[in-house]
Amino acid sequence: MAEVKVPELAESITEGTIAQWLKKPGEYVEKGEYIVELETDKVNVEIISEEAGVLQQQLKEEGDTVAVGEVIAIVDAAGSPSEAPAAAEAAPAPEAKEAAAPKQEAAQPAAAATATETSANNRTIASPAARKLAREKGIDLSQVPTVDPLGRVRKQDVDSYQNQPAAPSKPAAAPAAQAASVEADGKPVERIKMTRRRQTIAKRLVEAQQTAAMLTTFNEIDLSAVMDLRKRRKDQFLAENDVKLGFMSFFTKAVTIALKKFPLLNAEIDGDEIIKKNFYDIGIAVSTEEGLIVPVVRDADRKSFAEIEGNIGELAKKARDKKLGLSDLQGGTFTITNGGTFGSLLSTPILNAPQVGILGMHTIQWRPVAIDQERMENRPMMYVALSYDHRIVDGKEAVGFLVKVKQLLEDPEQLMFG
Repeated sequence: MAEVKVPELAESITEGTIAQWLKKPGEYVEKGEYIVELETDKVNVEIISEEAGVLQQQLKEEGDTVAVGEVIAIVDAAGSPSEAPAAAEAAPAPEAKEAAAPKQEAAQPAAAATATETSANNRTIASPAARKLAREKGIDLSQVPTVDPLGRVRKQDVDSYQNQPAAPSKPAAAPAAQAASVEADGKPVERIKMTRRRQTIAKRLVEAQQTAAMLTTFNEIDLSAVMDLRKRRKDQFLAENDVKLGFMSFFTKAVTIALKKFPLLNAEIDGDEIIKKNFYDIGIAVSTEEGLIVPVVRDADRKSFAEIEGNIGELAKKARDKKLGLSDLQGGTFTITNGGTFGSLLSTPILNAPQVGILGMHTIQWRPVAIDQERMENRPMMYVALSYDHRIVDGKEAVGFLVKVKQLLEDPEQLMFG
């Protein structure tokens, strides 16, 4: 017998939630094959079996919280595909008959047996990535066509299927959501369990407000020069770098330059000590279906505009596709969040602990601005907000930092020499 344990995930992650079993008791698993998907605070992880054999027992159910090192399943390493039906004796007779499928596959070449994923319940053959995407999109895998010679549904098959004009299986997910509805004082309500990630986001936001002396200062930036530069250079930039010139590279560059001038905003508190960081790993907040997540652009001060834009684009796509690794999320020194993408005019961002500073961008609005005592002009203006930990950052430094960011963005040629 071989035990399947929750592996070491990362220094800051000690537990997770069983999101989905990819194999069922009685099914044969290959060594290294995914058998369960675990949802952690930051990313989803698929756990493999270290031994080949029959999955004899699941010790935890979907939705259960499990700790690192905890045994969650038992694999009979001495088992073989031909023994899978015996391991599922408790199943009803019709299912037991279907469970004989692995025995037939055992007669196939070894490569084919490895590539094929079957189950005692005759589920659609699919890769773990395909199952995960189908579950997220509410797609019935049995309806997804595949060109794979073994009939295995792959992630690209699901991608193609969901992009079709009509996806009949998608609305089928609605009844499951309604199942949680209850009545309260005669009024309809719906009770939905928070995902582990949403629980973690909630916990950390509350902790940040309770443990830090958080304060926010505001300013506004005239983005005329940045918008003019982008207008003049965007086509050339795209042609040379194969990536669009957005606003985030300007703000990221401005932030790294300002952090070097005001280093306490690039620090953190450890007990009674201040850790000043001489590197600039900038977190860029990305909105996903499960909440805000903050992947990190490493050594942003050493990167070109094109490299920053490319990194941000890659990280945003990975975040939305739920493919971020733990290394993408750890170790940021300062965070930028852009509520302007949703139309926010002004907000007070909450610190991304243990960081002591976060810059909030907002929507660009054309407003009349006094050029001097006699002239007014319509200018593209953005309110910006800096939330900071007043325990180590004084108001003078915070205001100075924000003014420096403003100056750099209103004269963006300075960014080339920062």
